[in-house]
Amino acid sequence: MLEQLDFSKGDGLIPAIIQDDKTTQVLMLGYMSKESLEQTLADKKVTFFSRSKQRLWTKGETSGNFLLLKSIKIDCDKDTLLIRVDPVGPVCHTGSDTCFDEPNIDSNFLRHLQKVIQDRKENPSEQSYTSKLFQRGINKVAQKVGEEAVELVIEAKDDNKDLFLNEAADLMYHYLVLLTAKGYQLEEVVDILKERHK
Repeated sequence: MLEQLDFSKGDGLIPAIIQDDKTTQVLMLGYMSKESLEQTLADKKVTFFSRSKQRLWTKGETSGNFLLLKSIKIDCDKDTLLIRVDPVGPVCHTGSDTCFDEPNIDSNFLRHLQKVIQDRKENPSEQSYTSKLFQRGINKVAQKVGEEAVELVIEAKDDNKDLFLNEAADLMYHYLVLLTAKGYQLEEVVDILKERHK
């Protein structure tokens, strides 16, 4: 990898865009030298070259909020890196999730969950609750959505956050099972919401 990169354009440094591997949120931008990239590859913790301190700097070396390396990609000009990480704690020194003061939310998880549900439909397992739901047929799946919706409404009348959120999660899960059973994707529902939003 080192041989492919062009460090000459930036006087020995190249920009490194740091992205959360799970959420795909951009977390920060840093600069790397050959040495900091070598250390990153060796330790599996992202190390930058600090332009202000003029030395190698491992993110989290004082705070403990390390950036655990997941993957590295090189851009088409061979002078920028996209580094995907698993962040340990907030990334910014201000305490924010990102250096751009944006929340780091896993908005892709619902898509991931629907893929898992689709896999349980296509590759049934006796141990899988989801597979058992599919085996019982569309009427049972639809009935479960109705039951979970009623349970959520009941919890909405009380003031127990944990019970309410758990029922909301149950409804969301069974709703995704119903979508999958009908052969639809969550993105199709999102498209309708986007159209209505106009």
